[in-house]
Amino acid sequence: MYLFPRLNSEVRRTVEALPAVIEREFPLHRRFRSRVYRDIAELSRLLTRSRGERSDAYLGSPALLSAYLRYFLPWNVYRLCRLLPALPLTFTAGDVVTDLGAGPLTLTLALWIARPDIRSLPLEFCCLDRNAGVLAAGKRLFQTLAGDSPWRIKTIHAPLDAPLYGPKARLVSALQVFNERYERIPQGDAEHLRQGAEKASRLLASLVREGGSILVLEPGVPWSGEWIAALRNALHNRGQGSCAPCPQQGVCPCPGGKGKWCHFTFDTEDAPSVLHTLSRAAGLPKERATLSFLFTGPGENKEAAVQGEVQALPVRILSDRFPVPFQSGNRYPRHTPYGRYGCSVRGLVLLLEEASGHPLRSGELVMAVLGSPEKRDPKTGSLIAYSPCHLIGKKIVHKLPV
Repeated sequence: MYLFPRLNSEVRRTVEALPAVIEREFPLHRRFRSRVYRDIAELSRLLTRSRGERSDAYLGSPALLSAYLRYFLPWNVYRLCRLLPALPLTFTAGDVVTDLGAGPLTLTLALWIARPDIRSLPLEFCCLDRNAGVLAAGKRLFQTLAGDSPWRIKTIHAPLDAPLYGPKARLVSALQVFNERYERIPQGDAEHLRQGAEKASRLLASLVREGGSILVLEPGVPWSGEWIAALRNALHNRGQGSCAPCPQQGVCPCPGGKGKWCHFTFDTEDAPSVLHTLSRAAGLPKERATLSFLFTGPGENKEAAVQGEVQALPVRILSDRFPVPFQSGNRYPRHTPYGRYGCSVRGLVLLLEEASGHPLRSGELVMAVLGSPEKRDPKTGSLIAYSPCHLIGKKIVHKLPV
């Protein structure tokens, strides 16, 4: 199963229309249009390279809020619309969705766009953020886009850990929220990272109902990957099984470090052309999107399975393909000169593939074949697997020679 399927025609039309809705609802005077590109670039700097300069109320600036609504909001909605259809999210009438750090209701907008099958359900959204202006902007956009929707939107102007009352949620989300906390922890300080993840897990678990789900999404950078792994372990200890992207339910075997962390990259060819134009004008071309995420909830354990005389291992692809030079001492087959890293119940896997084989993608779940005897990569210590097979349900549909 691929985590980031392309947008279908209906979803793509709505995503394409979103920038025009934003322009109509929040018009810029003509003399301010030329500076919006500089504002986007400045906000990108504050959100990435210069996070320490960012105040807690950075979106209180009209210029930065305008840049966020025009650029970051539609890009974030697009990324979620690529991910949400792949997640096992089910809703029934009356369910609650609690969105922490909701901003301009990014998750609510993306759910409405990406899941037209639930638009007619009466759902309640509890959207919390410390910036009242950005919440109001998001609610206005949703009402314009969704019209007379049965979804009830409740916005709460409060800090992240403010007490919330009412029924617990079917889905609790925190999208690009916790980075404002773990970025203050020095990289390499594993104990304080673990403590922060434990505190976050208590908050998330206190808000979700039994049998509900939690979605946490962060930037696809190394420190975010380590945070996600720590949070996954903390939630696992609280009985929250990992449904995605993990190919198994146990303790995270890919906690980061040594240049390897859990993150995914996908192309953005089907994103709105106006967003690509805006990105280039701001000096921020975005041909690919990158993220780290965790989705927990009821799920089945996917363990290694024996298929005939070989052992098959579910592997989630984490990296792009890279050349693996043949060396006589490492016993890599000459016909598999390329590799990708992946996550499995056995830990980090170096997955070898033929140059002419099926083109795998970051985020794809495949069934790999282990050699006999098992081998490990002398450089990283990763378990070596060969000849990936597509996983359809629980059945291997083909495998190549080892």
